[in-house]
Amino acid sequence: MAAKPFASSADLGVKEQTLEVLADGVYALTAEGDPNLGAIEGEDFLVCFEALATPVAARRWLAKLREHTDKPVRYLVLSHYHAVRVLGASAFDAEVIVSSEQTKHLIEERGQQDWESEYGRMPRLFEEPESIPGLTWPTMTFRDKLTIELGGDRGELVLEFLGRGHTEGDIVAWLPKQEIVFAGDLVESQAALYTGDAFHFDWAAGTLDRVKALGARQLIGGRGAIARGRDQVDAAIEQTRDFLLTMQRTVGEAHRSGGTLKDAFAATHEALAPKYGSWPIFEHCLPFDVQRLWDEFSGIERPVIWTAERDRQVWDELQG
Repeated sequence: MAAKPFASSADLGVKEQTLEVLADGVYALTAEGDPNLGAIEGEDFLVCFEALATPVAARRWLAKLREHTDKPVRYLVLSHYHAVRVLGASAFDAEVIVSSEQTKHLIEERGQQDWESEYGRMPRLFEEPESIPGLTWPTMTFRDKLTIELGGDRGELVLEFLGRGHTEGDIVAWLPKQEIVFAGDLVESQAALYTGDAFHFDWAAGTLDRVKALGARQLIGGRGAIARGRDQVDAAIEQTRDFLLTMQRTVGEAHRSGGTLKDAFAATHEALAPKYGSWPIFEHCLPFDVQRLWDEFSGIERPVIWTAERDRQVWDELQG
């Protein structure tokens, strides 16, 4: 059997981007399993959510958004630190770039390595990488909650850290009046999970419980389709939880029985593939997911930094 191409390096097909209006002044961009984005209109300003991997890629989203509003971007919100979410920030000309305190620390600690790692894994997303001016640095941070008053009768936007999950510092953007949540990569709707920098046990329990408790009627996850209605929202959250719990079971059994990392990967692939194997980035992510969870079972509290070299080593061991 031929070796599988490294990560998403062979994924070169163009994905169709779709801008959807979720409510008055609330927009989402989806792209067939590529990273999702969002925007919320205030009375005389915009809040944008996520920034894509390069300024050139971000400008394509902004051109679509400008067909609906010409308000200036006051806030650019970063849900977490991963390169494909943040390195396009300069295109927005935002007055303020917002993240959690934890995310700012992670950029300081591992932002450059993550940039190099993700560029190697997902080159298609880095359209004209020379347009990236450098690491993206938040100019405003918060620990638990930040509320932005949108003005007029638009209500408020609540940015909130709900617990460790996809990374140590993920935040959501919650619109209580419109009952819409931009969940970032804490929830995926019909897309596989990347958990290489995750806290699997916190995420599957309290963090997802707190996302669910918001009571959203529309949810935009990090990738995949928009979930509409409480049933779809809850299904997206529970699909995310099921993926995590299945991994905990299979990797945990291999770890406790004295098996190898490769044993854990094989069992996890077998358990997840029937339900999730056809979803975006499943094969790409699973080796890194299993390695991180194996580390957690081994007592490694915080994720080991991914480098381009470590990516290849894990891939060759598990998917090669």
